[in-house]
Amino acid sequence: MTTTDHFAGDPRTNHERMLAGDLYISDDPDIASRQQRAITLQARFAAAFADDVDAAQEIARELFGSLHETAHVRPPVYVDYGSFVTIGAGTFVNYGLTALDVAPITIGADCQIGPNVQLLTPTHPVEPQPRRDKLEAAKPITIGDNVWLGGGVIVLPGVTIGDDSVIGAGAVVTKDVPAGVVAVGNPARVVRSL
Repeated sequence: MTTTDHFAGDPRTNHERMLAGDLYISDDPDIASRQQRAITLQARFAAAFADDVDAAQEIARELFGSLHETAHVRPPVYVDYGSFVTIGAGTFVNYGLTALDVAPITIGADCQIGPNVQLLTPTHPVEPQPRRDKLEAAKPITIGDNVWLGGGVIVLPGVTIGDDSVIGAGAVVTKDVPAGVVAVGNPARVVRSL
């Protein structure tokens, strides 16, 4: 079996490649320590929520890159890092958010995020060998202001959802959704304007 040096001539660490949005391999000590930080804070957040909701929100503010003081998040949450997630003013995040933030995830103001929503920035090569070699990358996700993501919505890498839009429960959002519409289904399709 031959191994390919996918990064010949590239002096960057895998963490630096990840931050740049380029292909990388996640076997970087800095990546591992940042993931461990997220695991610890996720557990602290979930445990604290049962005793003191306000204290738990302070832990969530430590976990996320930015969590507005008027936003509210319910555990459990599952993130890769947390530090690349931004949640705007007045936004409510229900139970079970999975926000795989290898690339930035931006959730606007006054959003309603239903239970078990998945925001998935990671991508993997389609070709078998690079995937076997554990290469991955990511594309950012942007959720505009006053967006409602129904329960179980899945948003794929690189997607932007415009302000005031509604994504129906269980939809899989594979491409951008404009502002002011309702989109449903798999793949999500616009069914009406608001």
